[in-house]
Amino acid sequence: MQLSEEEEEYNLSLSKFESMLKTNKVLFFDSEEFEEIILHYLDMGKANLAKKALKLALEQHPRSTGLKLVQVEMLVYDDKLEQAEKLLNELYAIEPTNEEIYIQKANIYSKRDNHEKAVELLNIALEYTDDLADVYNLIGMEYLFMDNLEMAKDSFIKCLEVDLEDQSALYNVVYCFEFLDQNQEAIAYLTKYIDKNPYSEIAWHQLGRLHYGIKEYENAIRAFDYATIIDDEFLGAFMERAKALERLKKYEEAIESYNRTIELDDATSYALLRIGKCYEKLGNKVQALKYFNKTVHEDPLLDKGWIAITDFYVRQKNFQKALFFVNKALAIDNQNRLYWKRYATISKQINHFEEAEFGYRKAVEFGDHSLDTWLFWVDILQFLGEFDSAVQTLLQATEYFPEENEIEYRLAGLYFMMQDNPKAKFHLSNALRLNFDNYIILEDLFPVVWSRKMVQNYIAKHKK
Repeated sequence: MQLSEEEEEYNLSLSKFESMLKTNKVLFFDSEEFEEIILHYLDMGKANLAKKALKLALEQHPRSTGLKLVQVEMLVYDDKLEQAEKLLNELYAIEPTNEEIYIQKANIYSKRDNHEKAVELLNIALEYTDDLADVYNLIGMEYLFMDNLEMAKDSFIKCLEVDLEDQSALYNVVYCFEFLDQNQEAIAYLTKYIDKNPYSEIAWHQLGRLHYGIKEYENAIRAFDYATIIDDEFLGAFMERAKALERLKKYEEAIESYNRTIELDDATSYALLRIGKCYEKLGNKVQALKYFNKTVHEDPLLDKGWIAITDFYVRQKNFQKALFFVNKALAIDNQNRLYWKRYATISKQINHFEEAEFGYRKAVEFGDHSLDTWLFWVDILQFLGEFDSAVQTLLQATEYFPEENEIEYRLAGLYFMMQDNPKAKFHLSNALRLNFDNYIILEDLFPVVWSRKMVQNYIAKHKK
């Protein structure tokens, strides 16, 4: 690819400057050359070289306003705000209509968290600048700092009215719409934007994301298709397209789209995992397991990969292998309640009841307060003969489910087993009141209690 004349001159200036530093010869550069050299080093994060260039520049061009504004930028970069402000005031006295003075003053106020004053100064800069888009963008960012998303959105829209190709403004305006929960308005805006700029792959991609967010998957795929037609190496659009195809259960097409992302870049564990899930949905167990194994090979610390293999073996009822892989996931994230619940369920299937009890206990400890988790845990405790612990666990569960008949029946059964008849009758009465027909729980879980004549009479009496 050939460089433009401007780019060649720019590269020549850089080479000439770096050669000068090596030889200690002083060469002449015009002020604009120096500005470009200094800003280049700042962009590269080479602050020391930028300072050297600035020192030489000011020696050769001591009256250059442009260079002094670059000096201001460097002072702000170093948090020397008072020095920067003093220099700006001097420049203002010379060139009160220079928009860059107002922009840099706004930058200083922004650094001091006075974003209202920064906006005020940027609005003055609008009166003098030829680059309206850049200033509107800066105003939008100040409103973002103030969490004023409506005004930020308006500023980014104004920026795009001036410069349709400003990609950062396009991303920011969509962000504002989404943050304000205005998805339909965002779709309408992007549709109009695309009418003016139909070859913007970014706009098509964002439109697809918005349709996906409101579950309009067909529309999302259509938008992603356009994005990938415009840019056939747009990895993000292929990835999002694959996710939408999965939602529509078009698993073969989704696999193709995920594979395209792998062709464009190194395989990601996410893409490999999703391909595995798609093959599993298609009933191709061999390919599914192959891709799940590729996932954990690509990223051994991806717990979701190990869990995918765990769930695969659970569905095959191969619980020994499932236990091995769920332990792999827990070794990576041992505070995940869903993983502990899987561990408990698998352990119960292979009659490892003490491990199952531990798993349910950890699941609850890490925030799983669903009713079935409490009940599974209690039933294991009862099976292990730990009646006191089972009762305490059920009483803890009543804080989350104060009127749950399944808890009350279990409390009644346990208290009968512990010979505490007054408490047993109290909870049995509650249970029968909440759901009489569920007394079968006593028969299933507490056959010894169920066979007692006193219990049968109590139930019969309650029925009357």
